[in-house]
Amino acid sequence: MTNAWTFEGQPAALGDTTVTLVEGTSFCVSNRNGDIVSGGAQGVYHADTRLLSRWELRIDDVPVEPLQVLSDQPYHARFIGRTQPRPGRAESTLLVVRDRYVGGGLREDIRLRNESDETVGCLVNIHLASDVADLFEVKVGRVQHVHDVDTVTEGSTLRIFSPSRSRGVVLRTEDALVAPGRLSFRVVVPARGEWSTKIQVNPIIDGEEVQARFSAHFPVQSAEPAVRFAAWDRDIPRVRTTHRALARALERSREDLGSLRLFDQDKPDQPPTIAAGAPWFMTLFGRDSLLTSWMALPLDQSLALGTLRRLAELQGKKEDPITEEEPGKIPHELRSGVQTQVSVHGGSCYYGSVDATPLFVMLLGELRRWGLHDEAVDELLPAADAALRWIEEYGEKQGPIEGLLWYRRKTDQGLQNQGWKDSFDGINYADGRLAKAPIALAEVQGYVYAAYTARYHFAVEAGDEETARRCAQRANRIRRLFNELFWLPDRGYYAVGIDGAGRPIDSLASNMGHCLWTGIVDEDKAPSVVHHLMSDEMFTGFGIRTLASNMGAYNPMSYHNGSVWPHDNALIVSGLVRYGFVEEAQRVTLGLLDAAEEFGGRLPELFCGFDRKEFPVPVPYPTSCSPQAWAAASPIHMLRSLLRLDPWIPYGQAWIAPALPKEFGELWVTGLPLAGERVDVVVSEDGTTEVIGLPSRITVHYEPRPPLSVLVDGTGGHADDRNVEELNDDEQRREKA
Repeated sequence: MTNAWTFEGQPAALGDTTVTLVEGTSFCVSNRNGDIVSGGAQGVYHADTRLLSRWELRIDDVPVEPLQVLSDQPYHARFIGRTQPRPGRAESTLLVVRDRYVGGGLREDIRLRNESDETVGCLVNIHLASDVADLFEVKVGRVQHVHDVDTVTEGSTLRIFSPSRSRGVVLRTEDALVAPGRLSFRVVVPARGEWSTKIQVNPIIDGEEVQARFSAHFPVQSAEPAVRFAAWDRDIPRVRTTHRALARALERSREDLGSLRLFDQDKPDQPPTIAAGAPWFMTLFGRDSLLTSWMALPLDQSLALGTLRRLAELQGKKEDPITEEEPGKIPHELRSGVQTQVSVHGGSCYYGSVDATPLFVMLLGELRRWGLHDEAVDELLPAADAALRWIEEYGEKQGPIEGLLWYRRKTDQGLQNQGWKDSFDGINYADGRLAKAPIALAEVQGYVYAAYTARYHFAVEAGDEETARRCAQRANRIRRLFNELFWLPDRGYYAVGIDGAGRPIDSLASNMGHCLWTGIVDEDKAPSVVHHLMSDEMFTGFGIRTLASNMGAYNPMSYHNGSVWPHDNALIVSGLVRYGFVEEAQRVTLGLLDAAEEFGGRLPELFCGFDRKEFPVPVPYPTSCSPQAWAAASPIHMLRSLLRLDPWIPYGQAWIAPALPKEFGELWVTGLPLAGERVDVVVSEDGTTEVIGLPSRITVHYEPRPPLSVLVDGTGGHADDRNVEELNDDEQRREKA
């Protein structure tokens, strides 16, 4: 998940002493005493613009000494500190509390408490600045000086605005002395008493001041973000388990996913989408948002619906080489910043992703299986058909082999690699050489296979035999091509891709684990795939590496060439369970949960791929996003996979056959949304399972869904992938006749 525009480099590290608050498209990064220090990536951001690049509190010209940071909500933190000792005293007696609320801007409540028996007089200054920098300028460390930033003071209001960027900020207080770059308060704090003030920071977007969502004039609990988060917290399912790491990870997932939701202020009744992650990706991403929504389905299906609807609105309609838009293509990234030399597509969509388009169709099919939003799903079916047309009319024509989905950027400004490993060196041969586009990635062929399979089921439900047969043919063809062209029989694993000369890109990588998830892997090849994924070269003890340690490009401290990504592992866990490798799935899950425990319950975007035998704790990756959406959804998806929960509500059936590690003990899931109802799932320590509250029209099978069962016939029965081949063979026989 790298920069989609001019630069593909990684951002500077924020360090482990920073605090990040998030709400919608707004976020704040600061030191642990609450200060925002100039010269780095810290700041208050909204709409991909840095509103404040400096925000430093001084008491009598001295910084506040940090004591503790308390954060009860993703958008709120309480910074507790103290001043230097007052004259004649050995210890500090003046407590400083900064309550900060982020949402469409900033609200900060500052409180001084005098713990002495003598009145305190002091000068409180807030030194501030706004560079009106675009997010991408900050991310890559190339902030351009904006020459026309004007500062205007009027009473207790300070306005900073750049006409050229049409962005700025308004600060409002009640009792400050306001000057350019500073708010000053002459304060007297009574003995054993307190002094407080409130400051509001409103963004200026397109020349108009926008009210921050936490107003200084109203109670915090009545603010829109607080009300929304309380509703989310009340309505989502709960999991009760004696396994500490699982419980903490799921709790953190709940908080992080709630904080990363994006709401359209112009369409308040629409379900939310989800941002990719903080601090650099607080916006809609095609691939990230689709996969996160998929993994979060047991928690909240509205995320999937909102994401699908918004991406359908943005679906490509014309050909544009600069943005890589093409008819039917699903966008990679939506940005709302201003256009700069670094962020050349500010305020627009970039479409440089090969996998978002098939993932769109996959998620639509999966949402239908859960039995909700039938009408909405039907409304989105034309967008799914347009996505499949893009695969056939554009994506398959980028490379030398017909029938595979390829990528190659249209200009020198886009991403060189356009799968999920989208760093410039993310796709390489076993000897370390970089692969050059056009490239057909292994996991992308699996996504296409699953997309046509999903469309096949829509056609079967509608009685559309012609479409069902065509989709079956397409699914069968790409599966056959994949297993012929990507399989390396002398090595026993699948190539990560095929290059423009038709040669396998022969590195041993985690991508083939996604192919297990989608079901494109031939059953006789699965044991060898699993053996390699779980080998010492790939499995660290905390998770499966992106690239094996015996490959030429391996680097455990790299972004995509040897690191461990939780979402990558969560999809692999699902694939392992699908092909019956339960013990291996349990090992990967427990390893990731151990890693989560070391990270305070929150799985980061990625961490370094060192072996657990060398370092007994996971080593952080310095620029990893946290919170990050698909990392947050990973514990949920792994639990669903190990529950072997497979609903197929349109056909009145659901399968559940828990294969939980013994360490999980007894497990209760309450309020699981399924088939329009809220159901409870109880799994005892001996594996006995009960689903409570499911409608009588749904038959529950307390057994694994039959192996490779991806196609269902119109009578409600189930069958394996041979249905696809049989339909294809029937068509071929008719053509010959």
